[in-house]
Amino acid sequence: MSTTTLRKFVVMAFTSVALAPLIASCAAAQGAMGAASDVTGAVGGKCPDVSKVESILAFDFAGNFKISADAGAKLRAGTAAAVELKGFADQIDADLKTACGGLAKDLGEAGDPKSGEEACKLALKAMGDVKGKMGANAKIALVVKEPKCEASMKVMADCAGKCDAKVDPGKAKVECEPGHLSGKCDAQCKGSCEVEGGAKCDGECSGSCDAEVSGSCSGTCNGKCDGKDTKGSCSGKCEGKCEGGTVKGSCKGKCGGSCQMKAEAKCDGKCSGGCSVEMKEQKCTGEVKPPSMSADCKAHCDADVSAKMECTPAQIGLTVSGAADAKAAEKYKAALEKNLPLVLKIAIGMGDRVAKLAANVQAVVEGLQGSITEIAKTSGDAKQAALIGGKITACLGDTFKGALGAAGSMKADVKVSVDVKASASASGSAGGGAGGGTKASELNP
Repeated sequence: MSTTTLRKFVVMAFTSVALAPLIASCAAAQGAMGAASDVTGAVGGKCPDVSKVESILAFDFAGNFKISADAGAKLRAGTAAAVELKGFADQIDADLKTACGGLAKDLGEAGDPKSGEEACKLALKAMGDVKGKMGANAKIALVVKEPKCEASMKVMADCAGKCDAKVDPGKAKVECEPGHLSGKCDAQCKGSCEVEGGAKCDGECSGSCDAEVSGSCSGTCNGKCDGKDTKGSCSGKCEGKCEGGTVKGSCKGKCGGSCQMKAEAKCDGKCSGGCSVEMKEQKCTGEVKPPSMSADCKAHCDADVSAKMECTPAQIGLTVSGAADAKAAEKYKAALEKNLPLVLKIAIGMGDRVAKLAANVQAVVEGLQGSITEIAKTSGDAKQAALIGGKITACLGDTFKGALGAAGSMKADVKVSVDVKASASASGSAGGGAGGGTKASELNP
């Protein structure tokens, strides 16, 4: 071997030995990059937009997170339910903050409540303080025409068809709790007729009446009260004009409210109780029973339907007698007649439905939180399951926490709204709050 050849061999050997660690390092780096690429592909590159339910329903959970179709559908419906519940809870809390905040302010209680619950606790204190000025002998009489909150049957059918692939939107069978269905009746209405703007009532009117009445009157009775001439409040039967309040009884003019018909007749408004033909634009004041579908979709659709309910406002009439401070009594009456109807929308119109909804969605969300690991495993790749689970939690963890907080807020808001309702007619001294006293007389439509 020549000297030149020997020198080349030595250089090549030295170079190979020197570069070996660098080559190995590069190979390892390329392997790591490949693995990272695999992880990105397995986990998905983006989170759903949880600011809109429509965006959630359009998001491909299965494809993005590389999980099974069934797991993706479950995650999608549960996430939609969580977002719907949070939005509905915010709506309820805002209404209660407005109503109770207004009540507290009108009764002279200063404060800056951060939530509906805080506002109502402030209102309860203000009510107790004003009752203290009115004195222990003051008697409060409250008459209420309850609010009606109606859920659309069509909204439930449409939601069920969009959420659960097994449900045919055009054939989804949605039912209403017996006795709570209402709608437009083009034939003979069997039951009560809700009229807008006033219409003649051949039966018992619950609402306003522009002519002579015979029945209870929450305002001023101008005529006879229990057979005696009067122009003032009447705790018995009023015969004459009922001014500034609602009536339950016969109305010889136009009834602005609901009319319990004596017999089947044509209804120019909303018919409740039954119709001789199928009703149109069907609404339900009770429980809406959806078609058979997954628990996650049911929770989502219940929340969707509840958030889109239409509520007629409550009507109230309040009288105070025997007050030691007439100005305090006048302030109390004015503040409650202005602000209490919105509180009653939640306490009466939404109360039971909201409590059930909060419990159902809470159960679904808690179930999802506890099953994220199992959902991730449906990817079929045991190595990537933990990463997928982490990605799902990172994307949706705050949404789930928000829904659980909303469920608690809804329950607290309903409870405190009921406390305000009870306190409204409870006679007593300062600090009486919702304590014992005259029981509210409620006029049920």
